Amino acid sequence: MNHAKRVGALRRRMHSSSVAGNSIAAVLVTHLPDVRYLCGFTGSSAALAVTRRAARLFTDGRYTVQAAEEVRGAQLEIVPSNAAVTAVRWLAAQLAAQVSVGDASPKIGFDPTHTTVAELERWKAALPVARRRKLLAPVGSLVEQLRQIKDDDELSVMTEAAALGDGLFEHLLAFIRPGMAEAEVAAELEYQARLRGAEGMSFESIVASGPRSALPHGRASLAKLPKRGFLTLDFGVILRGYCSDMTRTVCLDKPTDRERSVYEAVLEAQEAAVASVTAGVACGTVDEAARGVLRKAGMADAFSHSTGHGVGLEIHEGPRVGAGQKEKLASGMVVTIEPGAYFAGEFGVRIEDMIVVTRTGGCSLTTSPKALIEL
Repeated sequence: MNHAKRVGALRRRMHSSSVAGNSIAAVLVTHLPDVRYLCGFTGSSAALAVTRRAARLFTDGRYTVQAAEEVRGAQLEIVPSNAAVTAVRWLAAQLAAQVSVGDASPKIGFDPTHTTVAELERWKAALPVARRRKLLAPVGSLVEQLRQIKDDDELSVMTEAAALGDGLFEHLLAFIRPGMAEAEVAAELEYQARLRGAEGMSFESIVASGPRSALPHGRASLAKLPKRGFLTLDFGVILRGYCSDMTRTVCLDKPTDRERSVYEAVLEAQEAAVASVTAGVACGTVDEAARGVLRKAGMADAFSHSTGHGVGLEIHEGPRVGAGQKEKLASGMVVTIEPGAYFAGEFGVRIEDMIVVTRTGGCSLTTSPKALIEL
């Protein structure tokens, strides 16, 4: 991973940003996935301060050895406590020494989506009274915007993570039996994930059977798998920091005609949305590709969520692939495509792949079969 290159890309975004006519001369990064992306640090407490000429990672003594091994593209400073507060003071001192004619009020930018009111107040309190009101400025998610476009190293890791997920799904097909608890299936899934090299799960695994498959977020319970009915498996792993995400719905025994009809409609919707993925296409257009199929099948009301979302260092990143979203897909983005249809008290179906956006279309990282599997 070329962290110096990533910091350079952030500086270019800083250069093109301003607040009320004043330049963004520095950025305080506290959201840990952003910190990891920019300098490689994986600890649980840190703040990265970036100016036009310098980058410094502040963390505490628990991470002295780890940070020295991991941090790239930034200087390292170990502090007793309050890494972010120390970073704010350091940035203020840097800006005071660098104020230039015509830019008398340079700003320290921060991401308001990952900053609480209490945190902001602590940062302001660390500044001289005269600078508390104007020095810190919300500038949006500058780093997350960079993270949306994956480089070759990131795509390589995410391809491995998706393959690990495919292998887990194949294992579960041989493991699943009617009468076992959903929680037992989840436990086996997560145990095997660890054995096969995963650092953890991307999110709490969804194992929802029978009527519970109608719950879009039906986390594994003590409910027993039925002798006949749908079973939805939605899970992902974390591999070298990057998440995977996939969903398959299988049928225990034979489906009814209605169940098969719903499954085939969801599969058609999912494949239509995947086929619409290409660089330059609006996210809302991809969503409509899936939603339009289900609308024609009379299932518009049964599809109750967005078609997908970005994936990377976090399981939910930009862009959002939802109705009316005007943001356009770009080469290197990785998004999920996961339409579903849910009928309360009866059953539900969802099918999900991770798709890499390219100039010529979408390439699926998930390779597990999508034709209806009967166990």
